[in-house]
Amino acid sequence: MTKRVLVVEDNELNLKLFCDLLKAHGFMAEPVRDAREALDHARASRPDLIVMDIQMPHVSGLDLIEAIRSEERLRDTPIMAVTAYAGKGDEDRVRTAGADAFVSKPITLTLFMDSVTALIEETEMRLPQ
Repeated sequence: MTKRVLVVEDNELNLKLFCDLLKAHGFMAEPVRDAREALDHARASRPDLIVMDIQMPHVSGLDLIEAIRSEERLRDTPIMAVTAYAGKGDEDRVRTAGADAFVSKPITLTLFMDSVTALIEETEMRLPQ
């Protein structure tokens, strides 16, 4: 079954890159440009993974991660933060908010896809057979 990935990114070029890359590797990518809409999209689509920027207008990625983690139906959905925040302590803050993986921008395509694949595989291993 094709895995669904919700991509939350306000930068059009990054959004296209992430979605194209995911599609090229057999994933169904669902783009969301506005973080204010991301939680509703996640509730409706129940993605297998959420890839999101952290620094977005209107709603920060940290707040969005915390909102997702507070939703019972979404609590266990893996979240990969893709961000230009790469200063000391930033990864810790992102992971403390609830992200399962942290990839800094500019991304390397291999690291991005390795992180996606690892999160999907980890989730599948936790599910009852």
